[in-house]
Amino acid sequence: MFACLLAVFVFIGIHEFYRMALPDRSVEAWSAATCGTALIFTPFLGDHHHALAGVAILFLAFALLFLFRIRNVADAAREIAYAMLAFLYIPFLLMHLVMLRQTAYGIQWLLVLMLIVMTNDSAAYYTGSAFGKRRLYPLVSPKKSIEGSLGGVAGSIGGTLIAKFVFFHQLSFRDALLTAVFIGILGQAGDLFESLLKRSFGVKDSGTVIPGHGGVLDRLDSIIFAAPAMYYYVIYFFKG
Repeated sequence: MFACLLAVFVFIGIHEFYRMALPDRSVEAWSAATCGTALIFTPFLGDHHHALAGVAILFLAFALLFLFRIRNVADAAREIAYAMLAFLYIPFLLMHLVMLRQTAYGIQWLLVLMLIVMTNDSAAYYTGSAFGKRRLYPLVSPKKSIEGSLGGVAGSIGGTLIAKFVFFHQLSFRDALLTAVFIGILGQAGDLFESLLKRSFGVKDSGTVIPGHGGVLDRLDSIIFAAPAMYYYVIYFFKG
């Protein structure tokens, strides 16, 4: 059920990416959305090497697709690069949420991830609004401040502590602090990266699927970067 919900987000997200980057490639957009959605389910095959195989197959398939559907040789390399970025950025990174769900305490870890991202966003907004003076990265996101960023990390720490005391007692204080800081910072980087893409493509929002809040990518930008980091932290560092 969780993977199916995630697959819907991936399908919409890839369409949003193609509308921004390759708006005249509708055939490729539908093909990429379908194939990228299938990639989400590869962890259920039992061996995570299948995920790498899936990425390799998609690279080869779409390299051939673009090779034989050339529209302008001068734009070919850019278009292929965008197509491959869509696969790596959206389904490949989000696939780690399915892998995280399959770990011990998978549901708890997913909730921790959501708490880190949500408390980070909320705390960063209110801290930045109240105390923000120094711009964090004006070239990419003029409104974000250093004060807001620090407040966001503090909010993430509060989120992980809530998780520890409310529903995830196996989470040590070390785990709570490390994941809050590391994942919180990466989540902010994910937000900045998506802002960079939108500025590069000349759009305000990735889509309009969520009225008043933009597209799926606008809502998942922090989670996209946080997902693999959280999964590998659990795999290599969590002792619970």
